[in-house]
Amino acid sequence: MIEVKDIYKTFGDNHVLQGITASFKPGKNNLIIGGSGSGKTTLLKCIVGLHEPTKGDVLYDGHNFTDMHFTDRVHIRKEIGMLFQNSALFDSMTVEENIMFPLNLFTDQSKEEKLDRANFCLKRVNLEGKNKLFPSELSGGMKKRVGIARAISMQPKYLFVDEPNSGLDPLTSILIDELIAELTEEYNITTVVVTHDMNSVMGIGDHVIFLYNGQKWWEGTNHDIAHTDNKELNDFVFASKFMKAAREKL
Repeated sequence: MIEVKDIYKTFGDNHVLQGITASFKPGKNNLIIGGSGSGKTTLLKCIVGLHEPTKGDVLYDGHNFTDMHFTDRVHIRKEIGMLFQNSALFDSMTVEENIMFPLNLFTDQSKEEKLDRANFCLKRVNLEGKNKLFPSELSGGMKKRVGIARAISMQPKYLFVDEPNSGLDPLTSILIDELIAELTEEYNITTVVVTHDMNSVMGIGDHVIFLYNGQKWWEGTNHDIAHTDNKELNDFVFASKFMKAAREKL
């Protein structure tokens, strides 16, 4: 489990996060949503250590990540998988080499062991046999799946996903959501997803946190969203005519 306690983050005079407290449980799809500038990506970066909170604590299974020295964070970082918004694959590396990259950095496994793990991860994301392709030869959805394969190569306890459906068509987006949900449940991963895709929220949102002006404005499940009277959340989630019509049928 990951806990954030009273997190503040300030950049100069810009108070991006203001007292965020939340828990993210294993085996659940924990989604952070909110409008542009609400602080959702900043919160994610504070949790993984890319930003240092101005105030507050981040705990991984009870261990205070915020108080740790940089070098002491390594053992937790080894248990973290990350899928970036643009997949962040290395263009000069093959699919296989991209997936093996974290294994080369953090393990002393033999080449054969790393290759076995890469093949397992590729099979798990339905890209078996695509080892020798380069990112330029992949579709957007395939790049996302390679990114997921790399993120799970170290068998992480914690998985962070930033806008997984950005740039994807609706059908591929659903497939990516379903894959993330399956992996989360199958391996009991604590998964945290930052998204603005309402289809993702309604489809896999086991636990949803809505940020508004840097504050945690609402918290619940995807089922709770249809019945909330929180005006700002309703304005955000049901902004389109289609979503408003869908809500009336729920």
